[in-house]
Parts: sequence; C-alpha cells; structure tokens
Amino acid sequence: MSLRVATVITRLEGGAGVMALRGAKALDPDAHEVTVIAGSGRLLPEAEAAGLETVVEPALRTPISPVHDLLALHRLTGLLRRFDVVHTHCSKAGAVGRAAAHRAGVGRVVHTFHGFGFHRFQPAYRRRTYIEVERRLGRITDLALCVGTGVSVEALQRGLLPPERIRTIGVAVDHAAPTCTDDNRHRARELLGLEPEDVVIGAVGRLTYQKAPEHFVAALVELRHRGVVGVWIGGGEEAEEVRTLAVDAGVDVVFTGERDDVADLLPAFDVFTLPSRYEGLPLAVVEAMVCGVPVVATAVNAVSDVVAPGETGLLVPPHRPDLLAAAVAHLLDNPVEAARMAGAARARLEGRHEIGALATALDRAYRAE
Repeated sequence: MSLRVATVITRLEGGAGVMALRGAKALDPDAHEVTVIAGSGRLLPEAEAAGLETVVEPALRTPISPVHDLLALHRLTGLLRRFDVVHTHCSKAGAVGRAAAHRAGVGRVVHTFHGFGFHRFQPAYRRRTYIEVERRLGRITDLALCVGTGVSVEALQRGLLPPERIRTIGVAVDHAAPTCTDDNRHRARELLGLEPEDVVIGAVGRLTYQKAPEHFVAALVELRHRGVVGVWIGGGEEAEEVRTLAVDAGVDVVFTGERDDVADLLPAFDVFTLPSRYEGLPLAVVEAMVCGVPVVATAVNAVSDVVAPGETGLLVPPHRPDLLAAAVAHLLDNPVEAARMAGAARARLEGRHEIGALATALDRAYRAE
C-alpha cells in the first residue's frame, strides 16, 4: 500500500535540508507519495526536478514569531489532513509541524533530531524551556530518528521520548563523490581560484552562531604556517560580520556563499575543520572523511561517532580556537600521520552512511516496523 508522506522542514537547505531531500528522493515512489513542505530553501527546485510535490508555506520561519507560527500552525493543520505520515525536521518545523499533525489527526508522526535547539551556550532558563517543549512534543511523536548516537543518548537522558520510540540513524552521503586525487585537487582549487601551493584550511556550514565561524577565523590567526588560505563554503546571517572579522584580522579567507558542488570542492582542502559550538552528526564532516581529507572537529554531540581521536581525526573542545589551530598545525606538520588518519576514516566509513540505508530506515519508521 502506498503511503502519503509529508516531509516538513523550515528551510530546505543546509545539512538537514540535504538529508531530508536525499531521504525523500531515495524512497520507492511506488510505495511512497512524498510531498515536501518548506518555508523556503534553495533545494526546492531540486525536489521538484526529482518529481516530488512541493509546497511553500511562507509563515514557516526559523525565528520565533507568534503571529507567523500560529498562522503556519493553522495552515499546516488543514494541509496535513490528507497524509498518512508526517515527518518533521529541525526545531521550528518540528514543533509547528508535529502540533499541526496532531490537530489534523494524522495516523503517524515521525520527527528527525539533526541536533537540538537547546545547548550549554544559551541561558539556563531558555535551555530548560526548550527541553520542556520537546518533552511535550514527544508525547505526540510516534518515533524520533536521531542523527548519530550522541543525539540519541541526549534525547534519552533528557527524557524527550520513551526509549522504545527513539532510533539512531546516520547521515547519507554519496560514496561515489570525488576523492583527494591530484586531478580532483587541482580541479577543485581552480574552481575556488586557489593556487596549487596554497595551504588550504576549509570548513562547510552556515555562517551562524551554531557553527562558530569566528572561531575558524581566530584559529587561522593562530596558525603560523606560510601560505595558509581559509575557505568557508556556505552562507548565512553572519556572512558580512565574519567577512569583516577576517579582513580586520588580516587573514586570507575565501567565502564561497551557498554552493551546490560542495563534494567537488572538498578535495581542495589540506585540512577540514568543524569549529561548531553544538551539532548532531554533520553531513559535511562525513563527506570530508569519505573524500579523504584529514579532519579536526569540536567534540560535540555525535561527532565522535565518526571522528575517533587520533585514529580517524582530531577532536578539540568547542570554544577553543587556540586548540583548533594547534590541532590543524599538528596535521600540517605531520603529513604522514594526517594521511594515516584520513585513510583510516575512509576505511571505517566504507559501506556505512549510504543513501539506501537511509531509505530503508525511513520506510521502517513510516510503517511502524
């Protein structure tokens, strides 16, 4: 029997948007009729090109806005009545979408935690409020899919849902994407306007507080290596602020803005960095490891699912750009060790985090198997 599935997300972009779209596209179209409902997102044309129905709900926005949130709740309640399954992603769409699905009497509600809206760097009262909201939403959620073990563990510890209604999934990456061959490295650097001799330290993600791009810039300042060029792939609300910060600090950083060819650009990096304050299991770090780029990341949430310290990469505490710089310098100064860790990372990920596995997990979640 074909299931009518609504995939609800605030912005169909970034890692969560890519994951949501890859999952929707991978499902068997004979068994699933998928509609993507989003407030916005640069991936909506890709969803349409894949033959998925798309609905744009402008009231579905990231910032908390009582007027827009209530309007989105009202509109989604009417829209979702025709679906068998509602699958929500991220905090805002997760809250409004699950509440609307419950009001509409939808038979099965699934939510993916790509990470959490609460974290240790926000005021305690706000964190407690967000946790309580998630606990209440958990009562109307049939199943939570957590991206990474660290996310599942926190969901359990916080009591967001009962243990039997929490499952761990991985991110879905394209294992056929370009790897760090000499040709791919040369081509990627041409695309970025970089020279062959540049020492390239890269990052991928939205320029937001969560991703800590100012710590990326600070780490570049700390590095004492010649010819270092930073590359940040992704846009976001802090773009102008971070560009100004880099200029004032006197460091060379290429800000690419949003790109659809991230996998093609990764071979340009000598070291991939993830300076985030908090995360789930970021798609970009797994893609970098599959590509064969040595990784330095902050030890947050589920990152340690793939980055084993000293084995498949290096981990540093968040909010420590000095240690981030030191770890990057270590890899640059010890290329044999860096190559060993990059090779171990690729080997560990072989046969894991495949798109087919995500499709299977989603089908089981939707059919309550």
